[in-house]
Amino acid sequence: MKKELLNPNALFDPKFFTHTVAVTGPLKLVYVSGQVSYDRDGIVVGAGDFRAQCEQVFKALAHNLKAAGAGWRDVIKVNGYMVDPNAEDVAVYREVRSKYFARDAMPASTLVGVTRLVHEDLRLEVEVVAAIATAEPKPRRPAAKRTATTKPARKKRR
Repeated sequence: MKKELLNPNALFDPKFFTHTVAVTGPLKLVYVSGQVSYDRDGIVVGAGDFRAQCEQVFKALAHNLKAAGAGWRDVIKVNGYMVDPNAEDVAVYREVRSKYFARDAMPASTLVGVTRLVHEDLRLEVEVVAAIATAEPKPRRPAAKRTATTKPARKKRR
């Protein structure tokens, strides 16, 4: 699998994402549903604490990626949904997120402001797409052609 990180010269140089990510070759795509700051029992972690919610969301994403055999370097796209975003919350989101992505391998990314998520205490939801290289299929050798005048080779007896 080949992954290309593309930032066209005609566009600004992004610090927190890559404009375009292209993947080619044999691969497995992993789509992780939007994760929110629920704990294992479905209880909101960090109600009223945006940083705690960010940290819980990225921990949940990490568990999902690992379950699929992927890691953060395999992530090619991130979509974030933030309730009533402001400069401070966006900075916190970027800070927490930066712990998971290498500066030289930022995925394509979108962050959208929303008025509400599924639960009134939730402030952030993030989904990711990852691409994992799979083994190249071995080329098959063409089968030998048999004609009416040829017979299969016989094993010699010893």
